[in-house]
Amino acid sequence: MPLIKTQEEIQILREGGKRLSAILNEVGERAKPGVSAEELNKLAIDLAKKYDSVPSFLDYKPEGSRSGYPAALCISVNDEVVHGLPNGKIFKEGDIVGLDFGLKYKRLYTDMAITVGIGEVDNKAKKLIITTKESLAKGIDAIHEGATVGNIGEAVQKYIESRGFSIVRKLVGHGVGHAVHEFPEIPNYGSKGQGATLKEGMVLAIEPMVNEGGFDVVVSEDGWTWKTSDGSRSAHFEHTVVVTKEGVEILTK
Repeated sequence: MPLIKTQEEIQILREGGKRLSAILNEVGERAKPGVSAEELNKLAIDLAKKYDSVPSFLDYKPEGSRSGYPAALCISVNDEVVHGLPNGKIFKEGDIVGLDFGLKYKRLYTDMAITVGIGEVDNKAKKLIITTKESLAKGIDAIHEGATVGNIGEAVQKYIESRGFSIVRKLVGHGVGHAVHEFPEIPNYGSKGQGATLKEGMVLAIEPMVNEGGFDVVVSEDGWTWKTSDGSRSAHFEHTVVVTKEGVEILTK
């Protein structure tokens, strides 16, 4: 799969990204106390159909996996970091919920995530959500032709740690476009000058995952959901972007 996308492909990704943003923002607005995770999963599927698109996570098989992912929308609550399953969850006042959705539009893929508070959340949860969202902006600001993935990771890590939180290390961002996951991997930590060099036309999914406590995470018994090892809460934001001559363009907005 070529890492550099053509202008025609970027235009399709731009159109798909707008659809994905509209879908995920509507799903996020529906996340209220008493609402079930399965309701949001169904809503995401219905909206994808409305936008002539296909949810890209449903039945997705990571390398080495025997079975596909059983939901369209990843729904991760409180200490769940990413890849959470609906599994009968009912949202409660004060929960924080990560919503991660991928979309296939005209054979090309985009990826986006947000974290929302359910009803009124405590001040530390608000700070965690805001800081994670701001760290995504810091990472995106570090992108330009000739930079490396380490530039992104350093910008995210420095900001997160300066705010008293920790950045997940076992899970990373990635290239995207022709497939759900492509090269290069994009850690949310590191140093300038490390890793793959960014070139015009590369399409990337930047996705900081931030924990209240330590950075270590483990896979839960369902085989899919990553959770914090210490039970602390986690937040996740993600955008699909393209490297341009001028710097970077966010496709999922």
